Amino acid sequence: MSQPFPVDPELVRRFDRPGPRYTSYPTAVEFHEGVGAEQYAAHLERADRRADEPLSLYAHIPFCIQHCDYCGCHVIATPRYDVARTYLGYVRREIELAAARLASRRDVVQLHWGGGTPTYLAPDELETLFGHFAAAFRLLPGAEVGIEVDPRVTSRQQLETLARLGFNRLSMGVQDFTPEVQQAIGRGQTFEETRDLVAAARAVGFREGINLDLVYGLPRQTAATFEANLDRLLELRPDRIALYSFAYVPWIRPRQKRLDPAALPAREGKLALYLAALARLSSAGYEAIGMDHFALPDDELARAARAGRLDRNFMGYTVRAAPAMVAFGVSGIGEVEGGFFQNERKLSSYYEALDAGRLPIQRGYLLDDDDRLRQWVIRQLMCNFAVDKGSVAERFGVDFDAYFADSLAALAEARDAGFVEESAGRLAVTERGRFFVRIVCMAFDRYLAAKAAQAAERPVFSRTV
Repeated sequence: MSQPFPVDPELVRRFDRPGPRYTSYPTAVEFHEGVGAEQYAAHLERADRRADEPLSLYAHIPFCIQHCDYCGCHVIATPRYDVARTYLGYVRREIELAAARLASRRDVVQLHWGGGTPTYLAPDELETLFGHFAAAFRLLPGAEVGIEVDPRVTSRQQLETLARLGFNRLSMGVQDFTPEVQQAIGRGQTFEETRDLVAAARAVGFREGINLDLVYGLPRQTAATFEANLDRLLELRPDRIALYSFAYVPWIRPRQKRLDPAALPAREGKLALYLAALARLSSAGYEAIGMDHFALPDDELARAARAGRLDRNFMGYTVRAAPAMVAFGVSGIGEVEGGFFQNERKLSSYYEALDAGRLPIQRGYLLDDDDRLRQWVIRQLMCNFAVDKGSVAERFGVDFDAYFADSLAALAEARDAGFVEESAGRLAVTERGRFFVRIVCMAFDRYLAAKAAQAAERPVFSRTV
């Protein structure tokens, strides 16, 4: 990888604007309650007709012992562990309802448990939940089976259970090792807890597939403290690193109002943290993957990125692409046959739907042909930093330059800044433009103009820098 470009304050000022992260397109702000259980059932049944194609499955475990002030996830904080057993019974019902509509399509290439804190569950509860999935679906050989774990609450016994069940990927939240930063975000996780859990995971069989999450742009972070974080991170030598930009969205996550906005790094300083990490991780042998990931060269994510076959869904970057992702649990979001479907976000409403024998969908979005085309282009840019125009013509039967004439015109500013390069057959994001790939993708988003007027009164998205 070439050296990262120098920090240009003017460049940062020009392009620091609100924009989506594109975990989906259209984004979740377009979801509406006109899409519900009936449409979801129909899409599952349509997906069942593709019996030779595998599935991705996601389970949301919302529980945590306590809230972290920075967190943007859907979380239910409670010290009452008994709530988990009730919840697992309802997730089992949801699995049975969905599986009944997927009678011919049971093969799974990716299973991921997220949260919240999935290791809020005791070892026997982890086994119970896995058994619910195993009773309804078949994990294919080589399937990616991942879980998010919290070093503060995860025990060796839980790790041994996960390894025995067949989990092969662990993602550990770190955010920042600095005690002052941890205090500012209400977390309280030590380096030693993380180090010991990594060692225990490797000892029980997770010799690859360990990912650590760092967040830059948190309160009280400085260049010096972040460099120290990188030193400690590299001591652990995880297989993958997720380096997320902190999304300060107190209008969406009211708990973030507890954070001191004056303690957040200025935008130029925030970018400097990212560039320091990029240079340091690159020199340590990690390869930059997509928008915000790094992996060791022999990791399958790095191999897929080099080959231009990286994919992305609500669970993040993946090499186990599946045309349908079925989600379970409160607030879970799935993507099935050209539709996004989100479960009820209140536990009581989720339980009520399942008590009535109903798929617990609260809202969603059904894609039209234009959505599908733009979704494919945006995913290519987010994953592989390039779009082959001939592939667009082959897949969708349109001329790229003609169809996206307005989008290409909207890229003029990004092109002038050196973020994109274009030829007759290809549009590519440059290394300089990788940090600003969200800006590039925004040119292809047909919904942003309507959101711009709304954002003047109430913000919709986090800032891109």
